[in-house]
Formats: sequence, structure tokens, C-alpha cells
Amino acid sequence: MRNQILFYIVILLTNIIHGITGFAGTILAMPPSLMLVGYDIAKPILNVLAIFSGVYVFVGNYKKIAWKELAKIVVVMALGIFGAVFIKGLFVGKEHLLYKLLGLLVIGLSVQGFYKLVHKPDAKTEPPAEEQESKGDVGTYALLVLAGIIHGLFVSGGPLLTGYMTKRIKDKTVFRATISTVWVFLNTLVFLEDVQAGLWVPSTVKMLAISVPFLLAGMFIGSKLVARMSQLVFMKLTYILLFISGLSLLVK
Repeated sequence: MRNQILFYIVILLTNIIHGITGFAGTILAMPPSLMLVGYDIAKPILNVLAIFSGVYVFVGNYKKIAWKELAKIVVVMALGIFGAVFIKGLFVGKEHLLYKLLGLLVIGLSVQGFYKLVHKPDAKTEPPAEEQESKGDVGTYALLVLAGIIHGLFVSGGPLLTGYMTKRIKDKTVFRATISTVWVFLNTLVFLEDVQAGLWVPSTVKMLAISVPFLLAGMFIGSKLVARMSQLVFMKLTYILLFISGLSLLVK
């Protein structure tokens, strides 16, 4: 019971941070949630909560969505999600190895993100857009497939997708509306896979119902704090927390 209460608190706190920074809610919640309630409970619940938050953003911003970009992302990442189903089969009875994999991923992303915040590149040193495009689409599609695999395994493909979208969509409103809608589509695929896998038992449904108020409270508090507090400071804090969470999975 104590672990369940802590799980709900994790949902509250990570969604406060998500409301302030605009990202990292699920990937920040996943490591402690895995340790508190386990993969078979944490993954399906956090996935559905992400659908709820995505719908919330979609309803108020659907006119801002970059539909062409959205379609490409959903199709390519969906391939990765289906691939994740087979990858999970290789780790049956070896879930601790998946935890280590997520720990390494989270640590890598946190170090990279923090470094970019502290050492912002000089615009003069960045290659022109034409040169970046000339590298071809192979790497781009590979990144999206990898993001889909990570999302299918841990509902945490956001950081990789963000790395792709920041180069494609510059308008913040369009970016937020599009990426939130991506999660509505992709997390629905993950939800259907979880249902087929038998993860949605009555006790998990009950925990989801209890989790929703904590999600809504976190989103509300975050939306109020974002106008009063430095987003940069909280982004740095988020990366630090991600790093600690990743380490905790490695020593679990």
C-alpha cells in the first residue's frame, strides 16, 4: 500500500514538472514507478495517463497541428512500437535487463540535455539547413523507428522524438500541439498491445482511476507555476532528476 501511495505522489510531482517544462513527464515517472509497482502496472497506467494529457492539449490546439508531419511520425514510430513487442519477448523472465537498458538511456539523455542547456551552440557554427537536409532521410527514419521501439518498451520515446521535431517545427504552439497528438495515436497502439498482453486486470484499472486526480492536479499546478518560475531552472532540475532516476535503475 505504501508503494502505491508513493506511486501516486510520483505521478503528481512529475506532471507538475511536465506542466512547467513541457516534456519529460512519463520518462521521469517511469524509473521510480518501475521500482514502486513494477513494469506490468507502471507501463500501462503511465501510458493511458499520457493519452489523457495528450487529448487535453489536442482539444484546445487541434487547429495548430502540423498534420503532414504528424502522419509521417505516427507511421514510422508505429513500426518501432510493433518491433518492441518482439523485443519484449526476448526479455521474458529477464525484466531486470530492461530496467538496466532504460537506466542507461535515461542517463544518456539527461547528460545530453543538460549539456545542451549549459553549452548552447553558436548560431554561426551550426550547419545551414540545406546541409542538414543533405544528410538524407535514412538517419531521420532510423531515429523515429528507435523512438518507437523505446516508446513501445517504456512509453518513453519523447526525448528522441523531441530531438527530431525541434529541427522540423520551430513554432512552439505547433510543436506542442503536434507532439501531444502524436502520443494520442501512438499510446493508443501501446494500450491495445497492453490489453492483448493481459496487463489490464481489475486492480490496475482501479489504480488508474485513482491516478487520474493526481495527473490533473499536477497539470493544474504546473500550468500555474510556469508563469512564475524560471523554465530554464526547472529544465536543469528535470535533467538532474532524470540522471538520478537512471542511476537508481542501474543499481536496482
